[in-house]
Amino acid sequence: MSMLQVNNIKKNFGSVEVLKGLDFSLEKGEVLAIIGSSGSGKTTLLRCLNFLEIPDEGQIIVNGDVLFDSAIHNTLSDDEVRRKRLHFGLVFQSFNLFPQYTALGNVKLAREIIAAEDPANKGHMKEVKKAIEDQAMGLLERVGLKDKMNFYPHQLSGGQQQRVAIARALAMNPDILCFDEPTSALDPELTGEVLKVIRSLKSADSTMIVVTHEMEFARSVADKVLFMADGIIEETGTAEQVFTNPQSDRTRAFFSSFTR
Repeated sequence: MSMLQVNNIKKNFGSVEVLKGLDFSLEKGEVLAIIGSSGSGKTTLLRCLNFLEIPDEGQIIVNGDVLFDSAIHNTLSDDEVRRKRLHFGLVFQSFNLFPQYTALGNVKLAREIIAAEDPANKGHMKEVKKAIEDQAMGLLERVGLKDKMNFYPHQLSGGQQQRVAIARALAMNPDILCFDEPTSALDPELTGEVLKVIRSLKSADSTMIVVTHEMEFARSVADKVLFMADGIIEETGTAEQVFTNPQSDRTRAFFSSFTR
């Protein structure tokens, strides 16, 4: 059984069809790279998977659990949306760190809020908070920022802020970690340090979806590549298949634009 199964996902904004019926699956431990020109629907797809947008049609299934089915879920409560989001971690283009919290505070914040709301933790929050802090410190060390844990976002470079954002997403132990063009806001010097961290996660058996314009990175790290154009999946296959022998004229034209 696939870890993620996406069936016929559609999303409109007014009269504009952004996603026109997408189908794909992802196995545990695989890395899926989603590529395509700006406006092809890549970010909207990630936002639908993370329930930042609710699809108009289709199904989203994780580990056999139907998180969304348009035939059933006409509306979702805020609590339902929050619970469904826990299956996915999302690293944004622009970091989205809370400026009033340190790197450590950003990483542990969401888990502390959830823990405080859990009646089972009543009476021993001190121990729970200690465990959350230990985990957050370990994650910052994992992304190479142990020495920056008490720094605020404005004291960190863009690459360091994005690594904090990665640690924050990992803190929630998501089934699937999603990246929305994680290096697009960085200059070339800082891009490498973020891509290095994402590469290291692959060896940790994380299941990941990466929307990226970094073609060499996608080619080297992805198990599967999905090329989107105008709200559809134009082509999909292994990285070797898509990059070395693309079948679609639109895929070939897209790759040629990177070599001009």
